[in-house]
Amino acid sequence: MFEAAPAALRSAQPMPPGHCRNCAHVLPEPTPPFCPQCGQETQLRPPTLGEFVQQFGGAYLSTEGALWRTLKLLLLKPGELTHQYLAGRRKHYVLPLRLYLTISLLVLLVLRLAASVAINAPGGVVISDSGKPVSMQVDLIAGSAGLKDGVFFCNDLPAWVCERLKRRLDLKPDALDAAGRQMGERFIANLGSALFLLVPSFALFMKLVYLNRGLRYTEHLVFGLHVHAFWFLMVALTMLPLGGLEDLALLAVPLYTVRAMRRVYGGRFGWRLLRAALVSTLYLLVLTVAMVGVALWALLA
Repeated sequence: MFEAAPAALRSAQPMPPGHCRNCAHVLPEPTPPFCPQCGQETQLRPPTLGEFVQQFGGAYLSTEGALWRTLKLLLLKPGELTHQYLAGRRKHYVLPLRLYLTISLLVLLVLRLAASVAINAPGGVVISDSGKPVSMQVDLIAGSAGLKDGVFFCNDLPAWVCERLKRRLDLKPDALDAAGRQMGERFIANLGSALFLLVPSFALFMKLVYLNRGLRYTEHLVFGLHVHAFWFLMVALTMLPLGGLEDLALLAVPLYTVRAMRRVYGGRFGWRLLRAALVSTLYLLVLTVAMVGVALWALLA
């Protein structure tokens, strides 16, 4: 039923001289640099450390490589990278999903190293401990909970949530500090997964507001991956001491997105702003739910 594997794949023994070590093809004389059957090099030896580094950074990280070419287009020409991809010109650029994952993972790593993992990281937690009873508060959308003069309270939250929070927060000050650090670590650890789920939501919203364009969902997803990659880069800039330029990085997010929409989707400026406002509203709603979900997971898990 299935084609038999080549001899070189069926045996771990090295091939005799004159045979390709990959596919066992008999090599002609003089021996070519590459196997005419499978294309592997014919002169093999253990790689040096320098060759490992070169293989890692070669076409991907070199100054003329795909990554830098892609970043240049992503940063300087909003929407052009998506336009090139949808037009079929993809060979010289990093693929959308790989670009997004590369940038997001690096930014999340920096965030994890730079951000405090104290209990106030998940959202709205303040601890006051100066040798007196601990006071703290967790503010969520539906209600709040915490400790006041060492006594637990829970307002406008489901009973099961209050019970879990009580077990988490009704601790001695030193144990509470350790629990807070664990909550912060869980929040940062799950943040990447929550943000990754936002990209398909964004693509769905773009498809809904641009139904008249006749684009497939995956084409909107490409646009979503590219703009999210830019957003992550701007988030990284806000974590650097740039002397006030951090605000410009935040301002660049909506301006860049609207310009990218113009390049990819076209249309009149007024309608584009209306679509952007609708997508932003839906996206912020999903983002809020995702952040609250991650915070609850960090608090209750």
